[in-house]
Amino acid sequence: MDYEAATQIAAALAIGLGGMMPALAIGLMASKAMEAIGRNPESAGNILTNMILAIAFAEAIAIYALVVALAIKFVPVAQLAH
Repeated sequence: MDYEAATQIAAALAIGLGGMMPALAIGLMASKAMEAIGRNPESAGNILTNMILAIAFAEAIAIYALVVALAIKFVPVAQLAH
């Protein structure tokens, strides 16, 4: 396997897993938040605020995965060494 193929596979894995796992986390958070609001509607404001904050952190992880995938794909190894 040459360098080009290895970087293509690494970038695909980075963005694939880096997008899939935060999406799963966001879905689970939203599901649990809606369940909590259904049980206690009076606390909907606090639950939604905390859910949105947690979703923002999960989304940041997906953006980091995108940056890593782009770095793997477009930054030559010679530049990483310096």
